[in-house]
Amino acid sequence: MTKQATYRVASNSSGFRKGELNVLFAGESQTNSLHRIGPKVVDYYLLHHVLSGRGLFRMGDIELNLGEGDSFLIYPGTLFHYVSDENNPWKYRWVAFSGSAAAALVKEAGFEPERPYTHTGGDSAPGERCRAIFEAFRGRSGSAALAASGHFHLLLASLREASEDSAPAAPRPGTHSEELARQVIGYLSTQYAEPITIEGMAETLGYNRAYLSRIFKQHAGMSPATFLTKLRVDHGRRLLRERPELTVEQIASSVGFQDALYFSKQFRRWYAQSPTEYRTAVDDSLKTK
Repeated sequence: MTKQATYRVASNSSGFRKGELNVLFAGESQTNSLHRIGPKVVDYYLLHHVLSGRGLFRMGDIELNLGEGDSFLIYPGTLFHYVSDENNPWKYRWVAFSGSAAAALVKEAGFEPERPYTHTGGDSAPGERCRAIFEAFRGRSGSAALAASGHFHLLLASLREASEDSAPAAPRPGTHSEELARQVIGYLSTQYAEPITIEGMAETLGYNRAYLSRIFKQHAGMSPATFLTKLRVDHGRRLLRERPELTVEQIASSVGFQDALYFSKQFRRWYAQSPTEYRTAVDDSLKTK
């Protein structure tokens, strides 16, 4: 039975803008038998997600037969060509995007120029996200571009999960302790100003607190709690230099210390002087230059 060909597309009413990410347009098509595009190049990324049917995709030296649940990514400036199957033509949704952050985003989602595809199996999320971007643009509200950007990030997240499930596990960087230390450092480096606890961090990272602390100390030479305190003190030291209008109390609060006296005590522990003495020394040094 021949399927009725359809084609719908909706564009970002804000037009092209330079920035980290610009979602340009999105659409959906039930293609005709042997529907053919290219060989050609485009100056943006173009991501397709196949809902049903089959087809052949070529980009550079890569040739793939793709079907339901497959997603393929066309890279800007790269010659590509694709054609729908004669008997079971593709139905797919697509999203076009560009921006300075686009290359890093698609890499994080699991795409590489030498592997510009992924398979999501029966997961409906990628197709639904593509449709949500289309609907956001079709609605033409003032928040359409923001909504499309949000759905686009969720689209990449769903493809990343599929990529992790279908690809061989990537080697962990170095030893297990190095990987765990990296996770702890990353967590504390972004959350240091918040009222976090080591127990809460351990739960978030999926480790027992005692185990996490022991492994981290073996690698870093100090406990996570000590590392957090030092991190907060160091950020406070930077603010003492760079923000002279802030009081010691305000700086203590800004770096995660609830008590300014405790901040001063820890500052003296690490740097053998009080925050006020450090700030005075910095000011005197600047005056003599």
